[in-house]
Amino acid sequence: MEIDKVVSALRSVLPVRDFIGLHEPCFAGNEWCYVKECLDTGWVSSVGKFVDRFEEQLAAYTGARKAVAVVNGTAALHVCLLLVGVEQGDEVLMPALTFIATANAVSYCGAVPHFVDSEETTLGLDPIRLGAYLEDATEIRSGQCFNKSTGRRIKAVVPMHAFGHPVDLDPLLEVCHRFHLELVEDAAESLGSFYKGRHTGNWGRVSAVSFNGNKLVTTGGGGAILTNDEELGRLAKHLTTTAKIPHRWNFCHDMIGFNYRMPNLNAALGCAQLEQLDGFLDKKRALAQRYRAALADLEGVRFFQEQAYARSNYWLNVLLLDEEHADKRDALLARTNDLGIMTRPAWMLMHKLPMFQHCPGMDLSVAESLERRIINIPSSAFLGDGDGKA
Repeated sequence: MEIDKVVSALRSVLPVRDFIGLHEPCFAGNEWCYVKECLDTGWVSSVGKFVDRFEEQLAAYTGARKAVAVVNGTAALHVCLLLVGVEQGDEVLMPALTFIATANAVSYCGAVPHFVDSEETTLGLDPIRLGAYLEDATEIRSGQCFNKSTGRRIKAVVPMHAFGHPVDLDPLLEVCHRFHLELVEDAAESLGSFYKGRHTGNWGRVSAVSFNGNKLVTTGGGGAILTNDEELGRLAKHLTTTAKIPHRWNFCHDMIGFNYRMPNLNAALGCAQLEQLDGFLDKKRALAQRYRAALADLEGVRFFQEQAYARSNYWLNVLLLDEEHADKRDALLARTNDLGIMTRPAWMLMHKLPMFQHCPGMDLSVAESLERRIINIPSSAFLGDGDGKA
């Protein structure tokens, strides 16, 4: 792999600017109007019409029966785990190749992350290898899955759709059924991504979405819980609004709840963003196509593409170096960032972090290889315009 050729390919796609960020928000719709309405009316906190509207828009787009807006994706995932019954001392299966929020949310429940490997075709959790691993590492007692080594119950599995690319969900569902595991999708990065024609976040009982400032749709800070279980949806709303019993003036709470409510101000921004989602996705896919063409003939590196069964939002575009060129990753990162083209490696694998080094896990050789070889490149929707205008 020749670094100069990779840089030239990237420059052929990107506009001439002093600095190109990794993923910048685009505010080209009703954002100013809706946020100003919140300011003019004083409805800026956790009550207001935009929260309801945002939840309705999100449910309609994703096909989920219920969407519950919360303060961020980590809070959404935390509540999702509680809703499916994850308890202190349980283990929760998750990819080692994920953002820290996945492992943190498990830890908030007093549970233990149990790290599993990824597959190169999706960059997400490998369901086939997971199934084989669980055959040897676990036993079923009274309809529940237990880790033979630790004696702890394994309650759930949390696939994360890395950089917007859907995990292969059908075989993962089979693994969940076989081992009596709850499926909780970490769909933080995959708004606008579809698996076999259905939006991500619809396979488990609950799923979590993020609307951080660097996401395809942003509310500044925000997240949401998606579910097709009406009762779980009601409970999610109750738990995230401090478990307050509705009343005109009394303050009575019937559970230990969380103040995870999304403010109306943030929801107003999100409503305007969701109105533009289809356009954002068109631009993202156009950008991905240009990257694909520009990098097609280079040796030692390839542009990561969606699988035939998936339609990815291409949230963060990925360069994947060949294994024999992995040692050039840092030099390419340095060169591009020196030129004002923001690029980033994948996250450090979870089992390498000091607080998770002693957690259980399977062989992670594929994830360790991917960690050495992944580079994220500029992916803002406006770059898909072709003229580089934000």
